[in-house]
Amino acid sequence: MMRLNASIAGLIYRWSRFSNKALIVVFILLVLPALLFAAPHRSDVAVRDGSGKIKRSAAAKYEFKKSHPCPATGRSRGACPGYVIDHIKPLKRGGPDRPSNMQWQTKSAAKAKDRLE
Repeated sequence: MMRLNASIAGLIYRWSRFSNKALIVVFILLVLPALLFAAPHRSDVAVRDGSGKIKRSAAAKYEFKKSHPCPATGRSRGACPGYVIDHIKPLKRGGPDRPSNMQWQTKSAAKAKDRLE
């Protein structure tokens, strides 16, 4: 009985050593390249147009204007003289193009902010 237990222990030991090596090989060949070269998740990447500029959502801008009228005119449509729609967290830094990330900003403040970004 003692000999049987020793041989089972030897098999388990050999199998565990093999499986560790196999896991390492599988990790190196399959998992590591997938982690290193995987494309970022679609929501993490700003969609760009043909010239490389970040595409803005017209629908999101419309929704923002509808719920936040222009400070200068009080209108929900059309131009807003002296103001621009600003993204609180910039799109190029991963900010969403949603009304919750937008605010009205004076043109002079926008120019100053753009110099810092």
